[in-house]
Amino acid sequence: MTRGMVIIGAGECGGRAAFALRDLGYDGLVTLVGDEPHLPYERPPLSKEAMASDAPEIKAIVSDDLLAEKSIRHLHSVRAVAIDRAAHEVRLSDGSSLSYDKLLLATGSTPRKLPMPGLGPRCVYLRTFADALAIRAYLRPGNRVAVIGGGFIGLELAASARKLGASVTVIEAQPRILMRGVPAEIAAVVHDAHVSEGVDILCGDGIAAIADDGKEVRVALAGGREITADLAIIGIGAVPVTGLAAEAGLAIDNGISVDAQLLTSDPDIFAAGDCCSFPLAVYGGRRVRLEAWRNAQEQGALAARNMLGAGEAHAAVPWFWSDQYALSLQIAGLSDEGKITVRRDLGEGAFILFHLAEDGRLVAASGIGPGNAVARDIRLAEMLIARRATPAPEALGSQAVKLKSLLAV
Repeated sequence: MTRGMVIIGAGECGGRAAFALRDLGYDGLVTLVGDEPHLPYERPPLSKEAMASDAPEIKAIVSDDLLAEKSIRHLHSVRAVAIDRAAHEVRLSDGSSLSYDKLLLATGSTPRKLPMPGLGPRCVYLRTFADALAIRAYLRPGNRVAVIGGGFIGLELAASARKLGASVTVIEAQPRILMRGVPAEIAAVVHDAHVSEGVDILCGDGIAAIADDGKEVRVALAGGREITADLAIIGIGAVPVTGLAAEAGLAIDNGISVDAQLLTSDPDIFAAGDCCSFPLAVYGGRRVRLEAWRNAQEQGALAARNMLGAGEAHAAVPWFWSDQYALSLQIAGLSDEGKITVRRDLGEGAFILFHLAEDGRLVAASGIGPGNAVARDIRLAEMLIARRATPAPEALGSQAVKLKSLLAV
């Protein structure tokens, strides 16, 4: 009996996987299960353009008509609560169950909680469209916003809040913003951009206490300063959603542990996107977990192929981006793999840092500049990284040498 394909998680990754199955010619049952009431939608706009608009809207990946056309069953507002691996069944929160031939877990991640007493209704996190609407209601002139965490999400929200006229204070316990995966030279450019827009950035000072009385939030810093805000947005990272997998006895290692083909410790269950950790061949099998829009797309499509027996290994180079004010930051690869850094200036304040391993291999490239100033060169760098190229440092640093020419070497 054909049970069909079941996908748990109706976000970017799960939604792409469902359609990829159809595009690959699979004609069995495809069921997409999501705990939100919405169609699958993209999350990156929640902290950027959707947040800064007068009326935030969901950027849906698909439509009801397209789901119907492709015969994809979308079960919304329901959670998967248990997996019976022996019976190949998933039990749902409404009491029903789904049988599967192959199962894909695309459960994503959830905001890391601030482990402190005193949090209340004005201390919020951003993950869903409902969260975005709640935050957007506070972003207006005269309101004070405290952003706890100087990572991508926190800084993007800070930029959106300033565009809408709110005053913003960013609190980061680390010595600088963007400590994770972003070189200090680029973080400094982002820092200066926020300061020039009126954001108060406080680094190197932890939080001693928080008090939310329902009317305002008071954040006491370890150094003695107190920040009072109408809203505190907490953006201190994300944790993979692994409870369903763990309870089913699947291997967990900084996320649901999968191999290069996105296969879990069960031969009929795959995992993809933010929820899983996997080996990256381009870095010698280093196990990583990526919280990135493009990774969710790529792995959703790869999981679909492998659910149908392709046996294809993950080979993509990590890629991240963030838009803040007029700046676009893009990173290809993992910059912490680099031992040597070479800078290339592109004009108009744009530049790229190329990160080389000790053996001369290009392992990452980090760029920042206005608009799309770095996009083309970052894409070319990504191709060089995938090829495990060892370009001459002087060539990387010279504007006279076209990066495209290095691909022919």
